Amino acid sequence: MRIIGGTARGLHLSPVGEGDAKAHLRPTSDRVRESIFNLLVNGKLDGGPNPLPNARVLDLFAGTGALGLEALSRGADFACFIDDGPAAQTLLKRNIALMRAADRSSVMRHNATRLPAAPKAPFSLIFLDPPYGKALGEAALASASAAQWIAPSAVIVWEESTAPLPPVGFAVIDQRRYGDTHITLLRAPA
Repeated sequence: MRIIGGTARGLHLSPVGEGDAKAHLRPTSDRVRESIFNLLVNGKLDGGPNPLPNARVLDLFAGTGALGLEALSRGADFACFIDDGPAAQTLLKRNIALMRAADRSSVMRHNATRLPAAPKAPFSLIFLDPPYGKALGEAALASASAAQWIAPSAVIVWEESTAPLPPVGFAVIDQRRYGDTHITLLRAPA
């Protein structure tokens, strides 16, 4: 697993192997991550601009942090990584150190489906990569919305085993399938 593009391109992150089933760690493959960032960078977002420059990124169910770290490498200003698993916390801290991104990130140990009130300004780009098939993405998005973690018109990148139905008020920008992974891009209500 490595950073695909940007200033940290080629940086190898801490290995997870095939993932940690007990900890629900299932890293997004390099191929899928590259496809996600191609969609974001190349302006495929309902005519909107690339959301990465100067973005505040929220990485829910962060796992290894690869999605948020890729965003930092490609121009995001700050990334907040949320995961409540001890294995994920260890990997997140190790990968942030490898990328030398401690001054541009924070790691919080919260259940993504029960978030407290947002600690600072809301986030303009949200990565949502829950354990597949457990309806945790829907719960996390509802929690993040209610606790004001999501900025108006924010872009949400949701990875799931089946194409999810967007919550009321969220608009589907794009949906793509990569093997057993469905990527759904959403726009938050303005």
